[in-house]
Amino acid sequence: MIYQGKAFKVLALESGIAELRFDLEGESVNKFNRLAIEDLDAAVQAIKADSSIKGVVLTSGKEGIFVVGADIMEFTSTFRQEEGELMEMVMGVNRVFTSFEDLDMPTVAAINGSALGGGFEICLCADYRVLSNQGGVGLPEVKLGIYPGWGGTVRLPRLIGADNAVEWIAAGREQKPEAALKVGAVDAVVAPEKLLESGVAIIKRALAGELDFNARKEEKRSPLKLPMLESLMVFETTMAVVKQQAGPHMPAPVASVKAIKKHAELTRDEALKVEAEGFIKLAKSPESDVLVGLFLNDQMLKKKIKTITKKAGKVEKAAVLGAGIMGGGIAYQSAYKGTPILMKDIAQDGLNLGLNEASKLLSKRVARGRMDPLKMGEVLNHIVPTLSYSEFGDVDVVVEAVVENVKVKKAVLAEAEDQVSEEAVLASNTSTISITELAKDLKRPEKFCGMHFFNPVHAMPLVEVIRGEKTSEETVATVVQYAKKMGKVPIVVNDCPGFLVNRVLFPYFGGFASLVKDGADFQQVDKVMEKFGWPMGPAYLLDVVGIDTGCHAEQVMADGFPDRMSRDWKSAIDVMFENGRYGQKTNVGFYKYEQDKKGKPKKVADEASYELLAEVSGERREFETQEIIDRMMIPLCMETVRTLEDGIVDTAAEADLALLNGIGFPIFRGGALKYIDSIGLDKFVELADQYAHISPLYQPTEKLREMAREGKTFYGA
Repeated sequence: MIYQGKAFKVLALESGIAELRFDLEGESVNKFNRLAIEDLDAAVQAIKADSSIKGVVLTSGKEGIFVVGADIMEFTSTFRQEEGELMEMVMGVNRVFTSFEDLDMPTVAAINGSALGGGFEICLCADYRVLSNQGGVGLPEVKLGIYPGWGGTVRLPRLIGADNAVEWIAAGREQKPEAALKVGAVDAVVAPEKLLESGVAIIKRALAGELDFNARKEEKRSPLKLPMLESLMVFETTMAVVKQQAGPHMPAPVASVKAIKKHAELTRDEALKVEAEGFIKLAKSPESDVLVGLFLNDQMLKKKIKTITKKAGKVEKAAVLGAGIMGGGIAYQSAYKGTPILMKDIAQDGLNLGLNEASKLLSKRVARGRMDPLKMGEVLNHIVPTLSYSEFGDVDVVVEAVVENVKVKKAVLAEAEDQVSEEAVLASNTSTISITELAKDLKRPEKFCGMHFFNPVHAMPLVEVIRGEKTSEETVATVVQYAKKMGKVPIVVNDCPGFLVNRVLFPYFGGFASLVKDGADFQQVDKVMEKFGWPMGPAYLLDVVGIDTGCHAEQVMADGFPDRMSRDWKSAIDVMFENGRYGQKTNVGFYKYEQDKKGKPKKVADEASYELLAEVSGERREFETQEIIDRMMIPLCMETVRTLEDGIVDTAAEADLALLNGIGFPIFRGGALKYIDSIGLDKFVELADQYAHISPLYQPTEKLREMAREGKTFYGA
């Protein structure tokens, strides 16, 4: 043993070659915290001091994982420091990484699994990289509203070229071994058991003079070798593409391109300083604060799911009742993610519709090169269409996805309950009907809960798992486990009209209806809310959801919360419904729909909409952008507050994640409760009071007023 620390150790492998092993004490994964950085510094100094060491292989002591990156919990507190202190910290890490890179000997990183963020940046400091065929590398920092700050924007372009580096950094994706090898980010890809052996072999070749490791070091210390004309083309072209893909609300990808361009002509040490300056500006930005918070929320939810699923029953075979678009989507997702599923309907036409839906989704994957035809066949074979219950005896979870009618659902659920084993779990994909009500006629209500998917099933990440009054914890756990196996984000909520997401969404539509009533142009409202960050404005969203579906759900909400969600006036939504303008399904709603070149519905303005709305709309006038935002967002935010206060959802983090994953709440705003925090609870209450005369939807709760008086937030003290 040459050096022994709490994160790094240096071991002699064979004559003149040492292993620098990262094995963070007391942790299941390696991550760079202050202790690890200090320990790496000490380990490198120990290597420098030992004249017998002629080459170093950097390894991980964690099975299947190299380094997951920086300890985000620790570094978020660092982000709150003054810029000068933050600069000192970043450059301190850079000095440690550079000391490893500048060792007067060949170095190899033997990457046994995922090496992300700071984990990949330390690998870039090595002269050579060998990657396991089960590993992956990447710089995902833009997903946290920052860009790589420990040399990633400096070293990667010098290794793989500016164009490839921009693509990697701006996208923030983990790259597979083949992609990394193709562009030269790694020098070899081998089986995991061959990693150390391959690393040692490269060191020996370098020591024998077969490989020029000093040239590798010099290439990374020097300015980027890019002729002026080529540089102009690379950065101007990539900048335009990155701007378009990132959008106006995500500054980090564009900032990463600007940083690479700015320090391209500088030496490594000068470039690291430029990178650090830009990194610090992003780290102090509101976007980074929100995105880091979302990452922490996501980590919290994953831990919670892991705890919940310890009580889960087995989920080896599933079934879906109702083979329409939703049923077919559920069957596709289940089979695609590896859980065989029966798809039952009462008519062959229904089964054909469901199978066509699954086949269409799989064909798209094949056409895009994301799946081969053989795999498509395997997935389709895991969907078994049936008109009977004959094969339901060994099903573990049954998802009911029939028409949104309480009598029909009760009849189907009771019928299914008699055909499955006593251990099987029943779940309803209802979007509005009370789970407690649906369970009333069941013999085993404890084995029943809600499993609310969002349309389209394959694209929307959220699944609401709804606990009824008599639902057992094991049932909840089993359905959470099934949702997780399907690749979804399950969030457990308690039963109430609309559950969580729809309960919050309909006050948003209420804000829209009152704006139109007061003379707002629905197209202006759509444009403002899309610019605010929503994927589509409220009128367009209602057209996509279906005006008939929206009216039905709105009535459920009004019956459930009459004090604030019922109204005594006809709305724009009512007008569209009464005139059979249901949206995309009828090719006309607030907008008209025509097919584009790809056969997809394209919205176009329709003057007839304004003629019909004249009976319920005041004199049309321009509204200030901020007034539209306030009148749309306050009801949604207030109802989210109420769901938390009512115990429908356990935490602010889960409420916000549900909105982000279920209805496309603007990610850079972090969710409704994070949005309130960003405004300040006192200012939000004051703002809501300004509009309280419009509707009770705008009136703050007493608890929110109390939080505001006490200076509290949803994410903090």
